[in-house]
Amino acid sequence: MNLFIFGLGFTGRRFAEAARDRFGTIRGTVTEASGAARIEAETGFFMRAFGPDTDDPRIAADLAESDALLVSVPPDAEGDPVLPHYAEAIAASRIGWIGYLSTIGVYGDQGGAWIDETTPPAARSERTRSRLAAEAAWLALGERTGKAVQVFRLSGIYGPGRNPIVKVREGRSQRIVKKGQVFNRIHVDDIATTLLASLDRPRPGAIYNVTDDEPTPPQVVIEHAAALAGLPPPPEVDFVTAALSPMARSFYGENKRVKNRLIREELGVSLAYPTYREGLAALAGE
Repeated sequence: MNLFIFGLGFTGRRFAEAARDRFGTIRGTVTEASGAARIEAETGFFMRAFGPDTDDPRIAADLAESDALLVSVPPDAEGDPVLPHYAEAIAASRIGWIGYLSTIGVYGDQGGAWIDETTPPAARSERTRSRLAAEAAWLALGERTGKAVQVFRLSGIYGPGRNPIVKVREGRSQRIVKKGQVFNRIHVDDIATTLLASLDRPRPGAIYNVTDDEPTPPQVVIEHAAALAGLPPPPEVDFVTAALSPMARSFYGENKRVKNRLIREELGVSLAYPTYREGLAALAGE
């Protein structure tokens, strides 16, 4: 069994490491050839460069030898970047399981209501509309080829080296307050667990919300992270006056509470970090 990953970034690499014993060969892509060489030396995975300015000629042969495919690259201005190059190579391959990593952002603003996979998407930005289009394109490939394509809609990802404790320690954190605002989160290791569970129980056309159990106001998480770090929390900042990038501000324009029942009941997933408390406690000593 061989695995190919388009986009061996934070999440893709964590999954590859968790799946190392499941596959004889793991191959993946990053956007730069220099990054590919470095990660190959660090991990032993066979790395390729694939991006706007590069396309390793070995990828088509790699796909022909793969049994599972994870897609962890976002759409660009032209749409999904993988399918225009490799849809036919994937269709002709022996790949049986395909996972596409998307975002709960496709649900848009739900006014703080609880939602699940039956909730119709309400993408508001060009970015999330592109995500929905990419989801549809991958699901259509599955329907056309009979391959089991699954979509995983992820909430805010955190884990080793990338979490609120790190930001507090580095002085990069803001305790932004917006009345009624909550966010879901998901530890990167729980994403890997969910993907491994799906490999064992593929369901063509499935869509899963991959998220924790407890949507929480962001300032509460920052306060908890500061306490674990033994530091005072940063001052409260009103959302209206907060210095935020346009993308960060757009996140605060969407408020929802996302259920994860399907991954538990269908895939048998038991989250190692069901809330931010368990997740940050495990990261406090890094």
